[in-house]
Amino acid sequence: MSLLRFASLVVLALWVGGLATLGLLAAPAIFDVLEAHDPEAGRTLAAQVFGAVFRRFQHAAWALGAVLLALHAARALLGPRPRRLALRVWAVMAMVGMSLAGGLVIAPRIETIRQSASGAVASLPDTDPRKGEFGRLHALSTGLMLLTLLTGTGLIWAEMKDQG
Repeated sequence: MSLLRFASLVVLALWVGGLATLGLLAAPAIFDVLEAHDPEAGRTLAAQVFGAVFRRFQHAAWALGAVLLALHAARALLGPRPRRLALRVWAVMAMVGMSLAGGLVIAPRIETIRQSASGAVASLPDTDPRKGEFGRLHALSTGLMLLTLLTGTGLIWAEMKDQG
């Protein structure tokens, strides 16, 4: 049982750590470096680079979610069940759902808007509806990412509290 619990912690650490790294380190660094290198096209290139990294991470996150659900199932079958197992499973499913929504629904819409702009979306006039829609979608994507990160952190805490 402790091996399955340890594996759950490793999977959660990879998922939560990956999200934190993307949001706190990778995105700001990519945008800072590429915008400093080329103020005109840097932001657009940074969005393309981060979009590619984000897509790859999303696939990894979906796999981690599946592994985590399998680990919970194994722990339930082999016993003793972790405390509040149903709540943990629902939390993982919510994390996967938010990740799927971000990767399969929101990110493609953001990309469509980005491609329709002749340059950086930020350079569009404030009256352009694409700029507003981009802002809303970006905020929603960021919110889902943050909520997934917080939910994962809560699951790490729950795993740490388990005795077996």
